[in-house]
Amino acid sequence: MSTVSVPPPGPAAAPNGLQAPNGLQRRDAEATKAAILRAARHLMARHAHTDITLKAVADRAGVSAPLILKYFGNKDALFARVMSFETDAAALLDAPLEDLGPHMVRHLLVGQTERGADPVLRIVFAPLQGEQGDILRANFRTQVSDQLAVRLEGPDAGLRAELAVATLLGLGVMYGIARGSRLRATAIEDIVERYGPTVQALLTP
Repeated sequence: MSTVSVPPPGPAAAPNGLQAPNGLQRRDAEATKAAILRAARHLMARHAHTDITLKAVADRAGVSAPLILKYFGNKDALFARVMSFETDAAALLDAPLEDLGPHMVRHLLVGQTERGADPVLRIVFAPLQGEQGDILRANFRTQVSDQLAVRLEGPDAGLRAELAVATLLGLGVMYGIARGSRLRATAIEDIVERYGPTVQALLTP
């Protein structure tokens, strides 16, 4: 008796009947998640966590509220991601120690101007968030300041790390919140050249 082999199922068909590449589906999903997180961060910088609805996040992100639930589970899970600095801090600190100051300055400014994201500046809105603000502060200390301190050599590493981060936040406030006109009219690399050594001096004194 002859047997008939059945080929394994392929990728799910797209709505037009063609097969959608898995890589494209993953990219679309990641882009959607990123848009949702940006929207949630934007709203959290302006409103208390308890006053933000999933519908408000969905409207700003250009998606449906059920899609947010699909990707993040619920509002608390979404804002747990928003209040975490872990991924952002990893990118912010991703440079050799001797080049870290200029890298941090560049990463902050590029994030604001080109990616519409801010790796650390949302900590300044913690007072708006009540008890959630305490979580935001604790995450910031452990995921940003403390992680930077681990990288530093020499005395007073923890203090120098906090001073370096404070210096970076000052730039971020002037650039992204006060929106200083002369600062924003200056090329990013010019700012990095002027400001990077100030941050670096605290990292490698």
